[in-house]
Amino acid sequence: MDSEKRLRYQTAMVSTYYSDTSFLDHFAMLDGTEQSCGSDILKLLHSGKVFVVNSRKRNGLILFKQYHAEFAGPGAAVGGDYDSDCQIALPIGNLSLLTPESYEERQKAYLIRRQWIRLIKQITENAIAQQRVQKILDQFEQYFPQEVVANLPDTAFALLVGVLPQTVSIVRRLGGEADSRFNY
Repeated sequence: MDSEKRLRYQTAMVSTYYSDTSFLDHFAMLDGTEQSCGSDILKLLHSGKVFVVNSRKRNGLILFKQYHAEFAGPGAAVGGDYDSDCQIALPIGNLSLLTPESYEERQKAYLIRRQWIRLIKQITENAIAQQRVQKILDQFEQYFPQEVVANLPDTAFALLVGVLPQTVSIVRRLGGEADSRFNY
């Protein structure tokens, strides 16, 4: 009888498992608007051209790939072959994309993109999930208005720093108290 229950349980688990772990067909923002993967920004990124996030504005893009997300902040290169696997591009702030006018501008933009990636990498090196979330939230709140950060979906931060969206939700709700309440 126990083996029958176990078999039934395993069958139920398999039937609810989604082999495509990508949630990226669409997702809802916290303010209720829906972001679709058919956006104009995504078409630009897939055009094969390289663009630069305007370094004179507080803006950026969260680029959702199949299993993770990357942040491209001011001065960073986006598009070209580098982002051909991007599934959703979520603009932050008043996004302004420029076309690099020279080889040197393009190279500088790639170096800046690497710096943004390194910043996120430093955050993800922390073994404690809640601390990674708190750090990425702090970084975004230093650069963008708090209401902009508050409206970004939990999933965006989760994919940036390698945690579950539920962890982001808990840290947002409890703030610094999350570390003392959860010891994992």
